[in-house]
Amino acid sequence: MAAIGAMPEINGFRQQSRRSFVTLILTILTSSQSILIVWSKRAGKYEYSVTTANFLVEALKCALSLAALVRIWRKDGVTDDNRLSTTWDEVKVYPIPAALYLVKNLLQYYIFAYVDAPGYQILKNLNIISTGVLYQIILKRKLTEIQWAAFILLCAGCTTAQLNPSSDHVLQTPLQGWVMAIVMALLSGFAGVYTEAIIKKRPSRNINVQNFWLYVFGMIFNAFAIMTQDFDAVMNDGFFHGYSLITVLMILNHALSGIAVSMVMKYADNIVKVYSTSVAMLLTAIVSVFLFGFHLSLAFFLGSIVVSVAIYLHSTSKARR
Repeated sequence: MAAIGAMPEINGFRQQSRRSFVTLILTILTSSQSILIVWSKRAGKYEYSVTTANFLVEALKCALSLAALVRIWRKDGVTDDNRLSTTWDEVKVYPIPAALYLVKNLLQYYIFAYVDAPGYQILKNLNIISTGVLYQIILKRKLTEIQWAAFILLCAGCTTAQLNPSSDHVLQTPLQGWVMAIVMALLSGFAGVYTEAIIKKRPSRNINVQNFWLYVFGMIFNAFAIMTQDFDAVMNDGFFHGYSLITVLMILNHALSGIAVSMVMKYADNIVKVYSTSVAMLLTAIVSVFLFGFHLSLAFFLGSIVVSVAIYLHSTSKARR
């Protein structure tokens, strides 16, 4: 009887360990994304085609998901939950988040024409509020008052951590930058919450199968973007024109980040993803001290404390279902 009673505890511990691991990996990967994007620029512009880079990200994610499936098939065999063959009713929901991620990912490159890295990190926090609101609307899960307070504190903490004490202006961003940031926040929030709803609609379905179909549509949409935006450049200069080692590392980072996000949504939730990426923002600032000579101000340390309090509040208050 004791052994039987211990089984749920063991399974719960394993699930918690898996959740913590994928969240940690996501935090590490996210913290290096903006750095790699900035590094991939030459003389203030991208020498490579952004659309081809996004296509390769989706293709790599698709290949990784398929490789994971092959390993599962060899170990456990093909079952109803891990087979690729499916129905149109299951697949037809994937083009929506794939299209949203396409636009959001393209804006992620172009927004750096209007804002610098610290400004981008501040504007990126708009995603926190949009995710919280859409989480409640789409997934029908009521957030507690403490969680809403934690959201506000998180936004305040992340913004405070990025304030420039040598300037009277928090942001010197033109209207185009603000519009792109708001659109990115809405797209990111909606795509993330919608994807979580899809993934958790059939909990027994293998996550790699769900990822595979999402990334297939991502490849289709990105191929269309190449055809409409960079067709002449790709035909004349080649698909990999302007690529460097940093570009390859950036593509690998984005692909692994996408896989990690899906794992977080499968074994945790979209709110955990938001907090993970927020902590990653602070890690980015710390790394920037050594790479770009970023100055850690008092505002940064105060913001870090507020973020820590927000994370603690969220961890002690579960969403009511």
